Parts: sequence; C-alpha cells; structure tokens
Amino acid sequence: MSKSSSEGTPRPAAPAILDPERQPDPPTDVFGDEDSTEVHYKSCKWYHTGILMIAETISLGVLALPQTLASLGLILGILLIIILGIIAGYTAYLIGEFKLAHPGVQSFADCGELIAGPIGREVMAATQLIILVFISAAHVLSFTIALNVMTDHRLCTVVFSVIGAAISFFCTLPRTLKNVSYFSIASCVSIILAVIIAMAAIARDAPAPGQIVAVRPDVPLVKGLGPVMNIVLAYAGHVTFFGMFSELEDPREFKKALLLNQVFAVVFYVVLASVIYYFAGSLVASPALGSASPLVRKIAFGIALPTIVIAGVINNHVGCKYLYLRICGTDMAHKSSVKSLASWCGIVGVAWAVAWVVAEAIPFFNVLLGLIAALWQCRGTWWESKTKGALTLLNFGVLLLGAAICVMGMWSSGYELSQIKPGEVFSCKNNWRPSVDPGE
Repeated sequence: MSKSSSEGTPRPAAPAILDPERQPDPPTDVFGDEDSTEVHYKSCKWYHTGILMIAETISLGVLALPQTLASLGLILGILLIIILGIIAGYTAYLIGEFKLAHPGVQSFADCGELIAGPIGREVMAATQLIILVFISAAHVLSFTIALNVMTDHRLCTVVFSVIGAAISFFCTLPRTLKNVSYFSIASCVSIILAVIIAMAAIARDAPAPGQIVAVRPDVPLVKGLGPVMNIVLAYAGHVTFFGMFSELEDPREFKKALLLNQVFAVVFYVVLASVIYYFAGSLVASPALGSASPLVRKIAFGIALPTIVIAGVINNHVGCKYLYLRICGTDMAHKSSVKSLASWCGIVGVAWAVAWVVAEAIPFFNVLLGLIAALWQCRGTWWESKTKGALTLLNFGVLLLGAAICVMGMWSSGYELSQIKPGEVFSCKNNWRPSVDPGE
C-alpha cells in the first residue's frame, strides 16, 4: 500500500477471503516501497517483534493473577490461565494469517472496512483507539501506585500521574517499532526481576503458606467475573498485533514471534500465580507486589518501573501510528521534515493527555483492568473462509466467547465503578490500596 493520502491511510480492496470464488487481490503493503524513503518502518526482525509482544503482554495483567487463583481456586485458576492462553495464541495466529493474506491491513480498523465498509472502519477505529487509550491510562495509574509505594506518598498522586504521562510521552517519540523494541528489552528484564524478587521474599516470609483452595464453588457471578477478566487481560495484546506484524521485514516470520510470546507468557503466568498464591495464601494481594514486605515492595516496584512505562508506550505507539498514517498519509510518514515530526509529536501528546485524564477518572487498579479486558476481548477472528468447516465452527465459538466476556465483563466492571466515590477521582490521596480477597 504505497499510495499516500492526505485524508487517510489507503485501504485494500474487498478481500477474497470473504468470497472463496474470487481470486486474491494483488498484494499491497501499508508502508509501500521503502528503498528510497528517509524513515524505514519495516525494519523489525522476528525477535524484535517477539520482544515487543512480550513487553506489551506481560505487564499489568500479571500483577493481578495470584489473587485470581485465590478468588477462583488453584485448579480452576490454572486451567483458565492455560486454556485462555491457548485461545489467545490461536486468535493471534489468525491475525497473522489474515495479515499475510491482506498485506494492506495495518489495524483492526482496516479489518472493519474489509468486513463492513466505511462504517465498519470507523466503528473498529474508535473501538481500537479507546482500548489503547485505556491500556495507556492503566499504565499511568500503575506508575502512580509505584511511586506512592516507593516514596511513602511524598507528593500528590496527580503530580505522580503527570510525571508518568510525561515520561511515557518522551518514550513514545521514536516513530518505528524497531527503536521502541530496544526499550522493550529493559521492560522484559524488569518485570521478570521484580516478580522473582517478590516471589522469593513472599516464600521466605510465607504469611499464610499452604492456605489454598483447589476450587471455590461459592463465588457470586458478579465477583467471579473480575478475576476471569484479569486472566483475559493478561493475554490482551491482540489490539497491537496488526501494527507489530506490519513492521516486520518479513511478515511470514510472525509465527516465530508469536510462539516466543505465548510459550513464555503461559509458563510465566502459571509459575508466578501459583507460587505467590501458595505462600501468601488467603493474604495474597492485588497487585501481586502488595503481598511482599514494605521494603521488598519498594525495591520490586522500583525495578518494575521500566515495564510499567514501556508496556504502556507500546500500546500508545500503535494507536498513534494508526492516527499518524490516517491523518498524514504514508508520504509524510516516511519523511523527517519538521512538519512530519511535529505532527507525530502532536498526536503522541494528545494521546497521552487523554490517557492521563482516564487514569485520573478511574483511580483503581483492579477496576480499570477489568474494564479494559471487557472492552476488547470480543476478538475479530470470524472472517475465515466458510469452506474450512471445523475451523469456522471454532472461530464462531471464539466469537461467542468474546461476546460473552464483553457483556458480562462490562456488567462486572459497571458494578465496581458504581462503588467509586466521586471525591476519589482527580485526587491527591494515596492510591496504593492492595485488595485482599480471602474468599469469604
């Protein structure tokens, strides 16, 4: 898709995959021929993309998983982590295959246009941008929690959120995902080290070792949905995958990046959640670092700061890239002119300003996580050819599962939002309030 447009990113023709009798359209590419351009977007090797996927996926969601096991029970919780991980891998694989069949697709908005024309494009664009802003907001919120813990609430929480949004803004300024991937290395290392430190400290102190429940049968539906949403969120990186795959040198290598991400995520989640839940027992907190001692908590949050920032940066970057291509067109996006750079900086600045407002308006970690999961887990994987029989049924089942998660998750999140007091939004109060659910 080398054609540029001042009105928006050029769109591919209706796809052959929707009609098995049609021949595929000639291949196009969203970034076109970059041999003579000043900025090269298609520069990621598979391992760059794999690191980006890990950094984007393994961040906020992991902090709520141990309490998810406490709420649902050890066996059911681990089963859901594995099963939902497999479903997430399958749906991500479909995204990659769809991208190969339609190289011009750079976002879910493009998919919406292929399926339902201009209306589908605008609906999916709005949905995609909303969820990316909410995820960015969750990272700003998490940044304020970390600084409140590390400093014993020395400053107003609003000041911390401004600092977090400002740092995130500057980290989002590189225009290519390859450059952002270098930040992602620090992100991956930081969350792994922080979790290892927390697990070791909790195992040493063992506030309630062995006080675990295999299956908890008496959980009310509205409360049980929240923990499930936390697992769903832990795999909710799909909204960025079209953008990531679009910047691969060879899009066919998406499978390697996806395999690296999914295997690492499932194993990491199961080990982290089960170990912390076993040693913390009924006292397990959300975020998980709250189960550690005050000193260890400060150390762990300090080490986790890179992942708190960078995971949000990746999501915001993908959303900004869509707007950048849509507003400026591919010709300007490939230039290093003052106008091109100023346009990118302006879009990034507005995106982080909106994310900051959302973070201040919904100041509770678990509520924002559940809302994010509910909003975006009706995954668009149902456009496969009708000739594929069993796969069509499987994809339809995934669609129904996503719709159920969306409806019930919004119900659960709405209930939690109703519990927020008006005076708690845009507040200077300390927002470090780890929740403990003993299941009683």
